[in-house]
Amino acid sequence: MAGTPDIWLVPGRLTGVPEAEEAAPYARWLLDRHAAGATLASNCGGAFLLAATGLLDGRPATTHWWFADAFRTRFPAVKLDCDRIVIDDGDIITAGGLMAWTDLGMRLVDRLLGPTVMLDTAKFLLIDTAGREQKHFARFLPRLTHGDEPILKVQHWLAAREAKAVSVTEMAAQAALEERTFQRRFKAATAMTPIEYVQHLRVAKAREHLEFTRRTIDQIAWSVGYEDAAAFRKLFHRLVGLSPGDYRARFAAPSAQAA
Repeated sequence: MAGTPDIWLVPGRLTGVPEAEEAAPYARWLLDRHAAGATLASNCGGAFLLAATGLLDGRPATTHWWFADAFRTRFPAVKLDCDRIVIDDGDIITAGGLMAWTDLGMRLVDRLLGPTVMLDTAKFLLIDTAGREQKHFARFLPRLTHGDEPILKVQHWLAAREAKAVSVTEMAAQAALEERTFQRRFKAATAMTPIEYVQHLRVAKAREHLEFTRRTIDQIAWSVGYEDAAAFRKLFHRLVGLSPGDYRARFAAPSAQAA
């Protein structure tokens, strides 16, 4: 870790996140720095060290979206928001993925030297300071290790259907469970309602079409089970943070752009 007398940074690392035993001595040290008045900041998996101090309990924080489930399991009292790249909560700042150190760096330059210097620095370093969010990049990673076999069977069945329209009644029938029981067990296993889960599957498939095909947005909406293209656009924006058109402009593969 490196820092100034006022701000100490906890970096992420390429080898994963620290286990509780490894984090403990660093957490004690960070607590001492914080008690002395320092601002603490983390990037990527460094949030696990900050959370080990207990200072994040009841407060908003972020880390890389890949680590979200592991983080929530270890630190359920933290208000984790992995849609965001940087969360500045005053004396504690957390940033998302490994390369989010650039966003964190610009936030610190802004805080220490002001917005003019921050913008000049960003221009010199070719950093886009427009609002980026993790959910623009994050992929849907369904929970599959929960151990509930009927629910897992339904998840595999849904994946094989490639985002086609499906009702909760049909899903419950696949699980051979009464509908209310199915919905309760599905939410416990996946942390989503069946409808939310299907929405994420559909949007994930739509993202693939936007990235790798030149199909119209209306055609993509229909292909993933939405007859109302306007409703699809609204849902896509809510889950991804960009309109389908803006997402395609930013993330379409070169071959799709040239088609």
